[in-house]
Amino acid sequence: MPALDISGAPEGTVEFALILNDPDAPLPHGFTHWVVYGIPADATSLDLEAPGVRMGPNGLGEAGWSGPQPPFGHGQHHYYFSLYALGAAVEGTPAREEFLATYADSIIEQARYVGHFSRD
Repeated sequence: MPALDISGAPEGTVEFALILNDPDAPLPHGFTHWVVYGIPADATSLDLEAPGVRMGPNGLGEAGWSGPQPPFGHGQHHYYFSLYALGAAVEGTPAREEFLATYADSIIEQARYVGHFSRD
């Protein structure tokens, strides 16, 4: 899993959430590779061992990282790392869709990094 640096938390940030999604996956909502909640507002990097940090279910229904594995010959996929600065703490470990529906009003800012990968 990649190392991520965090900086510039906006005022009012209670915690961060991170979601890695591949919208190019041949599924209705793409494929969610990683969901992380409880990242401290003063974090400067992603530390999965920090108190309160927890992983939600990925597209396989498992809590944890699922690396990029697009279908062979499916072309280049885009991997969106979305870091959300939240004004409220996330309760539990919701799946990506539930998090976005439930906490949309708590998102103060969003930063996004896009990676690319293919297997031909």
